[in-house]
Amino acid sequence: MADRYLHLTGTAPGRFLARRLGLPQPAPLRRWTLETPRLDGPLLHLTAGNSAITDELAKALAATGLTVDPQAAHPAGIVLDATGVTSARGLAEVHAALHPVVRSQAPGGRIVVIGTPPSSEDHHQAAAQQALEGFVRSLAKETGRGSTAQLVRIPAGAAPGAAESTLRFLLSPRSAYVSGQVIELTTAAPDPVADQDAPLSGRTALVTGAARGIGASVASVLARDGAHVIVLDVPQAQDDLVRTADRLGATALPLDITAPDAAARIAAAAPDGLDVLVHNAGITRDRRLANMPADRWAQVIDVNLDSVLRTTDELLTSGTLNRGGRVVATASIAGIAGNNGQTNYAASKAGVIGLVRSLGPRAAAGHGVTVNAVAPGFIETKMTAAVPLFIREAGRRMNSLSQGGLPVDVAEAVAWFAQPGSAAVNGQVLRVCGQSLLGA
Repeated sequence: MADRYLHLTGTAPGRFLARRLGLPQPAPLRRWTLETPRLDGPLLHLTAGNSAITDELAKALAATGLTVDPQAAHPAGIVLDATGVTSARGLAEVHAALHPVVRSQAPGGRIVVIGTPPSSEDHHQAAAQQALEGFVRSLAKETGRGSTAQLVRIPAGAAPGAAESTLRFLLSPRSAYVSGQVIELTTAAPDPVADQDAPLSGRTALVTGAARGIGASVASVLARDGAHVIVLDVPQAQDDLVRTADRLGATALPLDITAPDAAARIAAAAPDGLDVLVHNAGITRDRRLANMPADRWAQVIDVNLDSVLRTTDELLTSGTLNRGGRVVATASIAGIAGNNGQTNYAASKAGVIGLVRSLGPRAAAGHGVTVNAVAPGFIETKMTAAVPLFIREAGRRMNSLSQGGLPVDVAEAVAWFAQPGSAAVNGQVLRVCGQSLLGA
């Protein structure tokens, strides 16, 4: 459904009215297209404290395709290296670096602060680095004009190029609806990427719940990035599934993901193995707990969580997920913040988060596979279009960007997790919610 308020505030009378009434004034977000694949403007690289990664970070920033200009008057991107901030007093350098330039950033710009994990042995360093999280989350709420801010933590001993795919994503139009997030990298070395315009070339990806909506958008973006995609959905959705497959040159697999033989049938559909597994299938059966019969509870847990656990375990154990593979599950901000009438759904999505945090390190160590999740907020789909008007408008406006996201915003985040170059991104839950006011 079209966001009429966003359209109205894009007109002169609408902007005037919104200002007079003190209403939100969302800025149209600039998303990736063939014509606009990068931010429109230079990159400003700043440093606070004594950094040990200056040269390596400079190489990663150069790989984004943006021009680094220390004299940029209106930068499209600002990267502050704060890995050398180790004390409360050192935080003054963060202020000194960003205070003079943050107001001059171009509309729709990106701010990325680079930190390092808080130390368990140095409480002064831990306090200073944890302070960066509160700083960035607050800054993301201040930037306005469609701009975003993120914190990326790079550990000591990170492999060369470990941060490149993350910076490419965050400093691009692909991350339009991601803001106020903290991403913690590991020391894993990235796999080589032959073609940055088709980073998934030669890889096979399977997306569940792909007949329509977010799943179809995920399949489309993975295909755009070069993957051969297998789209899976329940047999009842076969007509839509086949249409999606035909449009993308993909393979349709009508299958109930809760079936006992689901993993075996997925393995048979991918004889050379899977490189990307996207768990997107999900259902809702909403009722308050006092009115929820056991079957409504069980259906949601079975589809949204148990099938994810079961098929992931079986595909890992059987070797169907190739080394260097990627598992991306779909959580939700409901699993972080909870939601009235959704105890079953919130439990299932919080369970997905638990899966990611526990399995990620072990899957990487034992199988060379990363495990991450996206947690969408209010996304413009047929499901949210059916939400009552006032609740729908609240969902759209209660975030730092004052608008709902699009299915492609979730898809772009999934594609970033899926890239070979994202090996250092593991065990992460990325909220694609415009920095929703709900949740942590």
